[in-house]
Amino acid sequence: MRTRLAIKIHGFLERCFPERRVFLKSDTDTRFIRLRPETQLIAVAGTCVIVAWGIVATAIVLMDSIGSGNFREQAKRDQETYRERLNALSEERDTRAVEALAAQRRFNAALTQISVMQSEILASETRRHELETGIEVIQTTLRETMQDREAARGELTELQEHSDTGSAAVSPASAAPAQMDFVATVLAETALERDQILSDAQAALQARDALELEIRLMDDRNDQIFRQLEEAMAISVEPLDKMFRSAGMPTDRILEQVRRGYSGQGGPLDPFSLSTRGEEPTADEARAHLLLNQMDQLNLYRIAAQQAPFATPVNLGSVRQTSGYGYRRDPKTGGRRLHKGSDFAGRTGTDIFATADGVVTHAGWQSGYGKLVTIRHAFGIETRYAHNSNLRVKVGQRVSRGDHISDMGNTGRSTGTHLHYEVRVNGNPVNPMIYIKAARNVF
Repeated sequence: MRTRLAIKIHGFLERCFPERRVFLKSDTDTRFIRLRPETQLIAVAGTCVIVAWGIVATAIVLMDSIGSGNFREQAKRDQETYRERLNALSEERDTRAVEALAAQRRFNAALTQISVMQSEILASETRRHELETGIEVIQTTLRETMQDREAARGELTELQEHSDTGSAAVSPASAAPAQMDFVATVLAETALERDQILSDAQAALQARDALELEIRLMDDRNDQIFRQLEEAMAISVEPLDKMFRSAGMPTDRILEQVRRGYSGQGGPLDPFSLSTRGEEPTADEARAHLLLNQMDQLNLYRIAAQQAPFATPVNLGSVRQTSGYGYRRDPKTGGRRLHKGSDFAGRTGTDIFATADGVVTHAGWQSGYGKLVTIRHAFGIETRYAHNSNLRVKVGQRVSRGDHISDMGNTGRSTGTHLHYEVRVNGNPVNPMIYIKAARNVF
């Protein structure tokens, strides 16, 4: 059975691939190679396999090339989108910076206006006290004048009675002209004195009415000043309070700590009184007391804001934020780790500024951070500025917000020129953008 099948297959192959001979001839000899059908079949099959493999490999290469082209186009599109997004963020950042500068100008203008209004209030209250004293003097003078007028009327009545009695007791022949002249003179003087007293009383009443009108106008002016001051206080204090609360800082504890640190300035909580007679304070005095307390609170907010890192460490117009706070992929090891600050990339030598008042506790090399500046602030806050190329402060130096403390660089564990900025509260890292964003609508 197997032999018949082999014979059939051999016959089929001979029809498709007849036996061929390849002659090899030399000068002295002639030889040939016989190619049997099986050999020819194997050769054809091998050639087909090689051709098929070439076609498949070429198709794979073409498809890979086409796919790579698509990926590159997609990468270009993504890169373009990313650039547009960065441009939009830069424009928004610039807009926020302009708004912050405008808010700072408004804040400074409000403080100036508050100072001027405070001076006006003190001057108006002094004037009012002087007017009250003047009214009291005029009223006293008026009462004395009325008493003198009544006394003069009594004397005039007595003189008239004495004149009538003298006329009846003596005869007309014995009446002396001198006595009549004396009585006439006294009567004339009394009448003149009476008229003068009446004139003085009328002038005093008119002066009183003028003073009362001036007091009413002054009260209206004081009320307007108080309203403007109260509105200015509300506009000034509310954004500061919101800024501290947005940063997670309890305002009551912060203000109390600042008040203890600046207790040498005076007693903002002492009773306020403009009266020198020991009387209860008026409504205006109570409003002035409340405004002074609010001004003291505003001053405490200003001091606290100066000591907390609400500013930006670099000029946002010359850098861009490349990494934020949180877990991210380590560019060198590939693992995930907590990024404890924010990164701002810029040119080498870009100025770096202190974000709040404080004392420099470290200025030198530290593993991983490179050239590092560490500043200790109030309220248990510490800021770190890493990867600098040049340091401009030293340990123990006291710095203020906005002081130039270092230059941007690429020292330490860094993949490029940038600033690594950290904020720590009681030793624990927090997101620095919480403070920066909280202050955008204030400074």
